[in-house]
Amino acid sequence: MAATEHPSFELAKGINGLDKIVLRQSRYRSAEVYLYGGHVTSWKNENGEELLYLSSKFSNLGTLESHGFARNRIWEVDASPPPLPTYSSPNAFVDLILRPTEDDLKTWPHNFEFRMRVDLGSEGELTLTSRIRNTNADGKPFTFTFAYHTYFSVSDISEVRVEGLETLDYLDNLKNRERFTEQGDAITFESEIDKIYLSTPTKIAILDHEKKRTFVVRKDGLADAVVWNPWDKKSKSISDLGDEDYKHMLCVEAAAVERPITLKPGEEWKGRLELSAVPSSYSSGQLDPKKVLQ
Repeated sequence: MAATEHPSFELAKGINGLDKIVLRQSRYRSAEVYLYGGHVTSWKNENGEELLYLSSKFSNLGTLESHGFARNRIWEVDASPPPLPTYSSPNAFVDLILRPTEDDLKTWPHNFEFRMRVDLGSEGELTLTSRIRNTNADGKPFTFTFAYHTYFSVSDISEVRVEGLETLDYLDNLKNRERFTEQGDAITFESEIDKIYLSTPTKIAILDHEKKRTFVVRKDGLADAVVWNPWDKKSKSISDLGDEDYKHMLCVEAAAVERPITLKPGEEWKGRLELSAVPSSYSSGQLDPKKVLQ
C-alpha cells in the first residue's frame, strides 16, 4: 500500500531490508512499526528525541520465542479492520493483523485473529490497541497471557523513579515468583529488578530526573504491570543487549499475567496502552505524584 493510497502512514524499508510502517504527525514527531513481529521500534517527540530504548546490538529483532510467537511472525496491514472508536483529532495510525500459520497451529492448535492498531496522536501520544478473537471452528476455548514489552529510553536508571505502584502486591521473578507487598515509596533502581505488580492502577508515571521528563502510561484491560531492568551482571548474559545498555533503559510492561484470559469461539478480548511524555521541571521529592497520575 503506497503512501498516496493511505495518507496516515508510509511503507519503508528498515533494518536488514525489512518492511516498516512510518507514522508522522510533524517533521520530527513520528513512530515506526515493523511488520516483522509487529514491533514498534521508534517513537520520537517534537524535538526528534527517541523515547523508546532500542538495544545497541539490535539487528535481527531478537529470537525470543519465550515471549510468544507473535513477535517472530510477519504481520500484515489490515485493510478493512472492524471499527474502533473514531478520533476527533487527525491521528496517524495503521491497523495490523496476525493469523496463525500451519506451523503455528502445530505448536499451538488454535485459530485466532490478532489485530493491533498503532496510533500516533496529534500531541505525540502513542496508543496501541490490541484485539484477539477466538476463531476456532471446533468449539474449543483458548487461554493466553499478554504483555506489551515497552522499553523506555532514560538518561540514567539510577536517577529514575516509578510512581503509582506503591503498596501493591507483586510477584518477584528473581525469587521464584514469591509474593510480596511493595513499600510506600516510589520505586527506584539500584540493582536487578524483575517484578510483576498485581491489580495495578490504570495510570503509572516514570519520572526521569535528568531529562526532566515524565512518561505517563495509561492502560485498559491489562491488570498487571511488569517492571524489569537486568542491571550489569545479567546484561552481560543477554546476547542482544550491550553491556552498558541497562543504564539507559527501563521496561514497564502493561500485562495480563496473574489471571490469564480465556476466550470461547467468537469472543474477543481488547487491551489498550497509551504512552505520553510530558516535561516535568522539578527536583527529586518535589513532585506530587497524585497530580501527575490524575
